[in-house]
Amino acid sequence: MTNQRDTSRAPLKVRIRIDHPVHGELQVMTRDISDSGVFVIIDDAQRLLQIGELVTGQVQGLPMEAPILQMEVVRFEPGGVGLRFTRN
Repeated sequence: MTNQRDTSRAPLKVRIRIDHPVHGELQVMTRDISDSGVFVIIDDAQRLLQIGELVTGQVQGLPMEAPILQMEVVRFEPGGVGLRFTRN
């Protein structure tokens, strides 16, 4: 598979809450982030999510409340899923 990424990734491990319209709230960890999206570690991601689905996410554990961002499921890898930031 070729890398179609326009922006570079930076390693980042933070806890993020993902809200899914069917499965509800998922607490997961990030693996890396870029200007265009984030990769999150989710076991059985393909069972829970589908390409093209929209979810919201919010970083947890910061000293202030983080913004809630809308994201689209764009790819799966063993152990997780790539989410692209979208405009609300």
